[in-house]
Amino acid sequence: MRKPLVAGNWKMNKTIAETRDLVFTMSMKLRKIEGVEKVICPPFMSLMAASALLEGSGIGLGAQNMHWEEKGAFTGEVSPAMVAELCGYVILGHSERRSYFGETDQTVNRKLLAAQAMDLVPIVCVGETLEQYESKLTREIVSAQTSQSLRDVAPAYAPRMIVAYEPVWAIGTGKASNGPEANDVVKDVIRPALAELFGNETAQAIRVLYGGSVTSANADEFFSQPDIDGALVGGASLKIDEFVAITKAAASTEA
Repeated sequence: MRKPLVAGNWKMNKTIAETRDLVFTMSMKLRKIEGVEKVICPPFMSLMAASALLEGSGIGLGAQNMHWEEKGAFTGEVSPAMVAELCGYVILGHSERRSYFGETDQTVNRKLLAAQAMDLVPIVCVGETLEQYESKLTREIVSAQTSQSLRDVAPAYAPRMIVAYEPVWAIGTGKASNGPEANDVVKDVIRPALAELFGNETAQAIRVLYGGSVTSANADEFFSQPDIDGALVGGASLKIDEFVAITKAAASTEA
């Protein structure tokens, strides 16, 4: 049975001081919720402050991105080793990284292999744009992203990976996909692509999250789907009661 996971992607929000306040209060409530893996992903500047507050809480800490090189003349970048000093998780290939900063399946794959070398747990994002969705290219685009972003991973590492299906047209728009539709993409597109890479048994072991305007109001709809194993939460992860409610909804789905 795949254990549910809920991760909060804070994006470019919260100063260090604001992070301390939010993590302190939120962690008190999250640590009481059992049966679900919990991860928060603040901005780089706040990772050290969050790490100190989360120590011993059972709540994971993740970075929102990283470079694939170990070190070097890459101004403004953060290396895998720097991330691994504080974090156990890292988000890779988020649609905002792809759209605004030119990330491709190839660069995401390089980062994934670097995460593997540092034994980080990657949350690899895939998803189609509104134009692709309306052109009925979801299957083609999401399958290709999954296959190319996750290639060349060691079989022993593959089950540790997490995939997040994030339809780009649903991120930050208030438009969420519906549960059955999202589940069909996971079941009929993402897991078959994973099976081609790693075999069916491993494909069934890899957790796949849904992301895209997840709220406490619609969380149950997604978590009740058999192939959706949790959520990568954006805006709602900055609201304590919302994120706690979403996490509880995921926990209630564990068999």
